[in-house]
Amino acid sequence: MRRIDEKLAKIARGRYGPRDFILTFCKDADLMRGCAAAGRDDTGRLRNAPAYRADMRRVIESDLADIVLTSLSSAEVFSEEGIYARSNVTPAVRLTDNTDIWLVRGGRYVQLPAIPFRSSRLENVRPVANLGLYALSFYNDIDLDHATLAAYAEFRQIAAAIGLRHFLRVGDPPIPVDTGDESYGAYRNDVLTRSLAGIAGKERPLFVEVGYHGPRAMEELADWDPARVIFGLTGFKEGTTRDCLERLAQGERYGARTASFSRIEFDCEDPVLMMRAMRHVVREGMSSREAVQSYHADLEMAGITPIRPLQDDMELTVPMLSQNQSRAA
Repeated sequence: MRRIDEKLAKIARGRYGPRDFILTFCKDADLMRGCAAAGRDDTGRLRNAPAYRADMRRVIESDLADIVLTSLSSAEVFSEEGIYARSNVTPAVRLTDNTDIWLVRGGRYVQLPAIPFRSSRLENVRPVANLGLYALSFYNDIDLDHATLAAYAEFRQIAAAIGLRHFLRVGDPPIPVDTGDESYGAYRNDVLTRSLAGIAGKERPLFVEVGYHGPRAMEELADWDPARVIFGLTGFKEGTTRDCLERLAQGERYGARTASFSRIEFDCEDPVLMMRAMRHVVREGMSSREAVQSYHADLEMAGITPIRPLQDDMELTVPMLSQNQSRAA
């Protein structure tokens, strides 16, 4: 058993403690941006795939992540190196690259509703990882959502047959969704739990990640069926470092037990130091403000220039977060 299995078992039994919170580091942007995934070096030249994997190795070796999510090609490289055999970090492979994450230069796919797609054949994933991410979104469109859930059902049947475990990510669509008088969070909660209700235990995801829509939406999911479905947070895409860490603090407070983090979603100076700050928040109960100060101190010690000055990075700029933070203070 790896560390996540012990944590998931404690959470399901209602024995959760802050040290049981599960963090996933996502480094799967090669399935999204292709050659542009790794960014540019000091000369302005695009970094290549071997250079891109340097962050992954640092995070694995730091032991700050419970799960490291990569493409299948990166997982094969690490399997050949044996890096996970020396670590308690769980390898995971992104199993879906639906069209809404085709963020290639000049592409317009993100402007359109997602079409389900899988580049990786599941039988090729199983030899290098026993866990994968299945991602989907709901659009309140009968044809789109039916096709999405049909593809997910087909996936579960194959995965169960070969013994491949998965966690589910239900992301907010990149385009507006009409839910009438109801909030998107309420619609998402109902359609998600409705969809999970018909799934047998042997096919059920280990946990489900969702976008944060405030305390009420998070608590609804966390309280729905806690012994059978564990919920967490998807990656954060906007704001300051304080916004990112405050969202994590609020999510955990209202029932989230996992969270994903990706540099492609939230631009940070150093992933290892950022995950250390996240651990300060969920494991030690450090406030988001204190964690930002600690993060900047770590950056200074490492000789890394921050993207934003400390005072700017300590601001809450997302209204939903600042409103709920002030009530909880």
